[in-house]
Amino acid sequence: MHAGGAARLRTVTLAVLTLSLTAAATGCGNDSGGQGGEVTVGIALPTRKQTRWIADGNNMEKLFKEQGYKTDKQYADDSVDKQVEQVEEMIDRGDKLLIIGAVDGFELGDALQKAARAGVKVIAYDRLLLGSSNVDYYASFDNYAVGKLQARYIIDKLGLKKGGNAGPYNIELFAGDANDNNVRGFFSGAMDQLDEFIKDGQLEVPSQQMRLSQVTTYKWQAEIARETMTTRLDDFYKGGSTVDAVLAPNDGIARGLIEALKKHDYGTAAKPMPIITGQDAETESVNEIIAGEQSMTVYKDTRKLAEVAVKMAQDILSGKQPEINNREGNDNGNKVVPAYLLAPVSVDKSNYKKLLVDSGYIKASDLN
Repeated sequence: MHAGGAARLRTVTLAVLTLSLTAAATGCGNDSGGQGGEVTVGIALPTRKQTRWIADGNNMEKLFKEQGYKTDKQYADDSVDKQVEQVEEMIDRGDKLLIIGAVDGFELGDALQKAARAGVKVIAYDRLLLGSSNVDYYASFDNYAVGKLQARYIIDKLGLKKGGNAGPYNIELFAGDANDNNVRGFFSGAMDQLDEFIKDGQLEVPSQQMRLSQVTTYKWQAEIARETMTTRLDDFYKGGSTVDAVLAPNDGIARGLIEALKKHDYGTAAKPMPIITGQDAETESVNEIIAGEQSMTVYKDTRKLAEVAVKMAQDILSGKQPEINNREGNDNGNKVVPAYLLAPVSVDKSNYKKLLVDSGYIKASDLN
């Protein structure tokens, strides 16, 4: 997605979506041909290792139940084969619509074709399904804006300015799984901000790992990121050289990087923790932000995303046209998928209470 995409996004408020869902519920029996509880929606999600996916599934399940729909929720535990099998079984069981958060967006082509033959509509959830014309809609966040927020935080905290002479500061770059289409948006959003400071020497990358193909992390695994950071620290940071900033794509990877940094004596008065970004506002990482280890995270209110997906599904099942706010930036290699994209928000120690606790996203009792 290009940078102008964020400006065109219309922020969805919880109140508006709640009203929409209430209105849909009032007419659910009539609009869906009296299906109500007879209709089952399949929800296929990638993993339980990241707590946000558990929350996503629970939120959608709850909302569908409130509107009189049954759900068929499955987690693939990061296995492509398992997810393909789960999706095909959902179709065989007669699920009327599928919401899919993919393990690998490229690997569901045959299952999506089977869904199309059965007349089952498909919503790609948070991760765009790739290389198939059998994807009907996409519900997500503005991925380019996520990366931009992460990079701007680093730039602001280091005091970098166009034409300035700050630094040089050492930065290391990380990205998520190569087969997750969102990763391209995150990374391009960040690098479009950071590149000029790398080129003018205010930022340096001692490892020289700067291309997306060099910095991806298989299946977003924190353990792999930890090992990669350990190797970079051992090979490129000798003689008192230290890391000043780390572009971490999400909270799980950030926690893995923090483990590696701590083992190399970061987090002490003599060797402060570098600026470390994140994404998803997971409770464990918010605690690390409070403790001064992780610097920030990008908050994507998945409660709102669940509401968007559920409302979109209800409209489809009722024969209505779902509300769309982006028709340009979601080319999956076979078609441009119409989408509703939400705006992400930067969170750090200064505003986590207002944005996360006061809104009910995280319980105060779960924080340090």
